[in-house]
Order: sequence, then C-alpha cells, then structure tokens
Amino acid sequence: MKPKQILKISTDVLMSLLLLLLMAYSLVGEAAHEWLGVGMFVLFVLHHILNRKWSKAVLHGRYTPYRILQTVLVLLALLCMGASMVSGMVLSRTVFSFLGFRGGQTAAGAVHILSAYWGFVFLSLHLGLHWGGIMGMAKKLAKKPSPCRKWALRSMAALVAAYGAYAFVKRDFGDYLFLRVHFVFFDFDEPLALFLVDYVAILGLFVCAGYYLAKWIRSAKPKGEQ
Repeated sequence: MKPKQILKISTDVLMSLLLLLLMAYSLVGEAAHEWLGVGMFVLFVLHHILNRKWSKAVLHGRYTPYRILQTVLVLLALLCMGASMVSGMVLSRTVFSFLGFRGGQTAAGAVHILSAYWGFVFLSLHLGLHWGGIMGMAKKLAKKPSPCRKWALRSMAALVAAYGAYAFVKRDFGDYLFLRVHFVFFDFDEPLALFLVDYVAILGLFVCAGYYLAKWIRSAKPKGEQ
C-alpha cells in the first residue's frame, strides 16, 4: 500500500474516533472537547487536501445519481463542520477564550447542537458510500474468499444496525437532530465506554444506510435502459 493511501486511511480512522469522542462532550470534559474539536477540524482540512483531485473535478464531468448524492453529502458535511467550528468558537471557554465573544451564547448553542448531530449523520452516510471500497481492500488482504466469513460479516453488520436503531431512540438522537431540546443530557455515572458503544452502533446504522443506498442507486438503471 502506498504511503499516501496509508495517510488517507489513517486520517479517516482518526476522524471517526474523534467524531465519536466529540459526541461524548461532557463525559470527556469541556476543555478536552474543545481541543478534540480543533483536532477534528485539522483532520477534516487534511482529508480534503488529500482528496483535492475530487474537489477539483466537482464542476466537471457528468453527474450520475450516485455522484449527486456523494457531492450533496460532502457539501452538507462541510456546512456542518463550518457551523460547528464557528459556534464552538463563540461558546469556547478554553481554546478560543482570548477572542472574547460576548452574547449570542444561546443561538450558538443551538447551532452547535444541530451542526454536531447532523454532521454526525452526514459523515456516517458519507463513510457508508465508500464502505464498498473499504471492503474491497479488506478482500485483497484476505488470501482466500470464504462464504462463511462473508455471511458472518453481514450478520454482524445487521446486528450493529439493529442495535444502532435501538440506541438512536434510547439516546434521544432525533430530539437533537430537530432541536426538540436545547441541551444535551448526559448521565455522569455512566462509563464513557458504554456511551461510545451506543454511538458506534448509531454510526454503524448510518454507514449501513449509506452503503445500501449507494448500492441501490448504482444498480438502478435509468429509464430507457431497462
């Protein structure tokens, strides 16, 4: 594997880890959350630098349904990341406290919650679109194909998605997506590991959704070709 490819994979893995830790907010501590947010932003920029060929081609070529979906998700993720960073700077008490923002805390808090939770969804779906490529690389590493391994992985993905749907409801994820509540509630007696298990499952749910949506779009034939 080429060094650039290793760097791309490492960047994406770290982004996924930071995304999960950022959702834990109060459980990791406010100061840590701010520094993790800065790290996430740096990795997000690095991710786009490493994939700049894709960015340069946005205004060129034919747009298939899959490409439209991919581009929309990237733009929405960019919007959420920008809104999250700006609102985070307004709310900051540690990293950007020197900026001395006064007022606007309530509005910034609402924007931060919306951008964080929708950003989680869009980034997870984006990862799902590329999950086929990740599986392709994994197949190359496996010397022999195995039907048992294939079905075991599919069963595991189904279980993760099913638990993710349960965790989505359990964690009131939808309330934060639609701002039915203006504060994220945490159980401070709950171990961080248990919180992360639920959010890994929710991430898995949206990764599965993105993967099968991409698969369906690519397999659907345009009218006139059926």
